[in-house]
Amino acid sequence: MKTFFVCALEPSANLHLKEILKIYRQEYGKFELCGIFDEALCEEFKLKNKPLYSSHEFSAMGFVEIIPLIFKAKRAIKELTQMLLKSEMHLVQEKQESSNAKNLQKLTNSFATSQSPKTTQEIKESQKSKESQTSTILQTPINAVLCIDSPAFNIPLAKALKKAGSKVARIYYILPQVWAWKKGRIPVIESHFDILASILPFDEKFFTKSVYVGHPLLDEIKEFKDKNTQNAILAKKEEQKTIAFLPGSRKSEITRLMPVFRELSQNFKGQKILCVPPFNLKKLEIYGELEGFVIQSDTPKVLKNADFAFICSGTATLEAALIGTPFILAYKAKKIDIFIAKFFVKLKHIGLANIFCDFADKEALNPEFLQEEVNAKNLFRAYLNYDYKGFFMKLDFLKEYLKFGSAKNLAKILHEI
Repeated sequence: MKTFFVCALEPSANLHLKEILKIYRQEYGKFELCGIFDEALCEEFKLKNKPLYSSHEFSAMGFVEIIPLIFKAKRAIKELTQMLLKSEMHLVQEKQESSNAKNLQKLTNSFATSQSPKTTQEIKESQKSKESQTSTILQTPINAVLCIDSPAFNIPLAKALKKAGSKVARIYYILPQVWAWKKGRIPVIESHFDILASILPFDEKFFTKSVYVGHPLLDEIKEFKDKNTQNAILAKKEEQKTIAFLPGSRKSEITRLMPVFRELSQNFKGQKILCVPPFNLKKLEIYGELEGFVIQSDTPKVLKNADFAFICSGTATLEAALIGTPFILAYKAKKIDIFIAKFFVKLKHIGLANIFCDFADKEALNPEFLQEEVNAKNLFRAYLNYDYKGFFMKLDFLKEYLKFGSAKNLAKILHEI
């Protein structure tokens, strides 16, 4: 049974990790994890090891909100590095002791007739004592390091591991968006990771050794809107439509967008669904007044059943595009974060679906509203003027562009490494 050292800090990273682990268990059997991940995975996959840190401890949005986590991150990187080195030390000792055990067995067999039973027993007890000492370092050697997204944490971690002399293979899954900013990180990433597992087809234009493994959303999405569903949306009366609101997963995103979404929702007479991540279901107070909303937490199901959606920038925008749900992107952040982003990031759009269209020289898929533009009046006007037919016509491009899911390929890499 293999043990994988995992760093999955974001909620989305843990969702993607979950799909990989499902495939791994199905095709290759049991495994163990250590590192940083959602503790809910321990129960689901019957893991013995608890995470050194829960992924929820590192949830932050924007440049400013990351600052308080810097010291915790540095401490975590130090502890994770020590954990991995102990594992490697155990592996070396295990091999050495295995060799010693064979030599001991030969020695015992050769001199069994001349040794007293007491002396032979002492040798065996001494061997058991060494094995016990080794087991206190770490029970199971780590077979691979899997870093998922979060470059602000995972790149310094990879540097620390390499500097400490770790020999365990390092995999980077969901590569940093160097096409948006900080292209100078490319040689650093390529020199500190052994395998670069890309989920974006255009990553290969920037990284010399990246391998496109597919996109995780094509593993996680089980149902898509077909032509009949699209036609049904076009034929529906306004009061019959189901409208979904996805204000993000972090408290900072939610508190900025919910007042706008709450006001906007008053324009709709049909069902209004507020999509809440499962880990926020016990913290609904951060959403404020929820009268008029139906609370649901299964994002793909919500988007499949919705006729339209208003979504905070993030993975959910691409999810909506792939499922086939017409949507508008709305994004609000701290002014200083936007100022810094505009200084460094040179992109026409911020939504993933639109970024894909940009790289493929296609027209934008959906409208985007940022900062002061995000108000109920603007969003409702854009809804009333939405080009549904234009949206539906562009959907096939995305599926063809991304091709397939990534979980099976990642599970295979982990198994064969």
